[in-house]
Amino acid sequence: MLPDRERDGRNSRDIRVPAPPPRRGRHHGHGPGLARIGRLVGTRTVWTTVCDGEFFCPGCGGDRNYQRRTGRRRFVLLGLPLLSRGDTGPVVECAACRGHFGLDALDHPTTVRLAAMLREAVHTIVIAVLTTGGAASRTTLDAAVATLRGAGFDDCTGERVVALVQALAADTGRPGAPDFAPGLAIELHEALGPLAPHLAPAGREALLLKGARIALTDGPYTPAERDVLATAGCALSIGTDDVARLMAAAQRTPS
Repeated sequence: MLPDRERDGRNSRDIRVPAPPPRRGRHHGHGPGLARIGRLVGTRTVWTTVCDGEFFCPGCGGDRNYQRRTGRRRFVLLGLPLLSRGDTGPVVECAACRGHFGLDALDHPTTVRLAAMLREAVHTIVIAVLTTGGAASRTTLDAAVATLRGAGFDDCTGERVVALVQALAADTGRPGAPDFAPGLAIELHEALGPLAPHLAPAGREALLLKGARIALTDGPYTPAERDVLATAGCALSIGTDDVARLMAAAQRTPS
């Protein structure tokens, strides 16, 4: 087959038309000629790059660079493009494995982005629990700081957490009120909702358990703490019965 290249210099993909099998008898000698014709006829796709970026490649199983591309298919005879066969794509092409994937591959966060979303989720749940009055307890505050540091907030201190909780209470107009501010429901859904589809059930439950165990450090759940955990469970796509089960499990195994 004659070599053929795309506009960007890379080899394009050709669909070869298989040569017919050689005929028996007096026509047998025509087989090689037909085979050569079959190798010179095909379809070529000319790709055009629309944009590029970084994504989680399903083929490689990791973060890779990609190009979003559209293509035009053409019928090729003797290496020359003739008739248009229509458009193809768009596709996402991995720069490493050269695999082509649908645009939905871009919906999956990269590992770096997923780690950042997890840290933000833990931070939001912890602060939401503390706004119900838990920041007044030294035991609860220490547990919250330890949880946040374990999530990657290495410079977290009790003083910073208390200042954040007080600022959040002032913004919601409920300073010092041991109640669940309605505005926190929005923050919980904004932080947890986009993350939930990318976590296994065990991962979503682990996030809720972190908040439940912090809530229990100063005694049984308060009504406001139950509201926070129920809202967090809803944002994480955890059913009501499973939220109740996890809250009970946290009481049996608080550490």
